[in-house]
Amino acid sequence: MPATSMNHFTILTDDLDETVNFYHEFLGLEPGERPPFVFPGAWLYAGKTAVLHVIAGKTLPEPREGVIDHMAFSATGLIETVNKLKQHNIDYSLRQFRDIDPWQLFFFDPSGAKIELDYPPTEPTPAQ
Repeated sequence: MPATSMNHFTILTDDLDETVNFYHEFLGLEPGERPPFVFPGAWLYAGKTAVLHVIAGKTLPEPREGVIDHMAFSATGLIETVNKLKQHNIDYSLRQFRDIDPWQLFFFDPSGAKIELDYPPTEPTPAQ
């Protein structure tokens, strides 16, 4: 049985509220229904799909990086996102290899997980 699509990512955090607020503010993900697990956490939704599961209450590994290099999401509103990252003093990297390729915006969440947001190549870009 082949995989047909990505279902969700699960990340660990040592600050559940900060992490939920971060993904809501920067990716527009909404907290929603989650089974009554015995450990703290949250499920964050893009529309009706729980795309990000957050687990709290575990000790995070050091260094914070793991075997998954990053998680990528399709996005819109590149200028607004970059402005918000700047307002919060969050370092980011923005690149596009060719004019036909998507814009790739990379930054880290509060727990050290790397996020990539992919924007259409025609998306207006911030002044560099």
